[in-house]
Amino acid sequence: MKHWIEAARLRTLPLSLSGIIVGTFLAVADGYVDLRITLLALLTTVGFQVLSNFANDYGDGVKGTDNEDRIGPKRTIQSGKITPKQMLNAMKITALVTLLVAVLLIYIAFGKENFVLSTIFFLLGIASIVAAIKYTVGSKAYGYSGLGDLFVLLFFGWLSVVGSYFLYTKELNWFVFLPATSIGFLSVGVLNLNNLRDFESDKKAGKNTLVVKMGYKFGKIYHSVLLLSAVFLSVLYTLIYFKTSFQLVFLIALVPLGKHFITVVKNNNPKELDGELKKLALSTFLFAILFGLGLLL
Repeated sequence: MKHWIEAARLRTLPLSLSGIIVGTFLAVADGYVDLRITLLALLTTVGFQVLSNFANDYGDGVKGTDNEDRIGPKRTIQSGKITPKQMLNAMKITALVTLLVAVLLIYIAFGKENFVLSTIFFLLGIASIVAAIKYTVGSKAYGYSGLGDLFVLLFFGWLSVVGSYFLYTKELNWFVFLPATSIGFLSVGVLNLNNLRDFESDKKAGKNTLVVKMGYKFGKIYHSVLLLSAVFLSVLYTLIYFKTSFQLVFLIALVPLGKHFITVVKNNNPKELDGELKKLALSTFLFAILFGLGLLL
């Protein structure tokens, strides 16, 4: 069991929950509350994240990308704790269970009468499963061609925040894309940090992440732009809907984010970035919680 918990990479779950949290708080601030949607949306995103982690372990493991050159902790297939066949079966089970939870979520949100919206969100659920798997699995895995950042923005940012907001409200508020993009950029930042850490090993293994394509120096500049843009867009949304100074409480999260920012800017040793992954993920989670609370205070 401990090997499966290790493969699920529980430290990544707070990051995946951040988008749902922001989308939910935005809906509550507009007067929409449904605890059933909240619970099922959280369970669905956890399922997608665990599936993604399993698939990443499997894809990089069978390709040999996870090898002795990798700086981070050993993956379960790389270490031999779980066989590729066992992981593949776990991926199938996780995908099926997550899809069933997503279907229940869609039914609770839209009922029987709104077939079009139900179909759209069902297809988005299928797309999420495919995206989770195809990041590293297969001969045309998009994570190996530098497209991972785009997909993280789409699914961890826009779909997570705007999609969950829509489940409650059945409305599309274009301004919601501002905080959605903020969460998306911070999530991309976690991926970019991972790619900065694995720059040398990815380059040797032919995993052409965006960092490999642009180089380590520009990868750090890109990281800085992601963090600064995330903060700017959240402040912009707050100013557009400004009612009380409590809405700025999320700026408290700038303390850990700022420390992380300085660490990355000064860093010249990829090995030292491993510990920053957890810090950025938890800082993003704190950012989401505080941003949401600020809407209600």
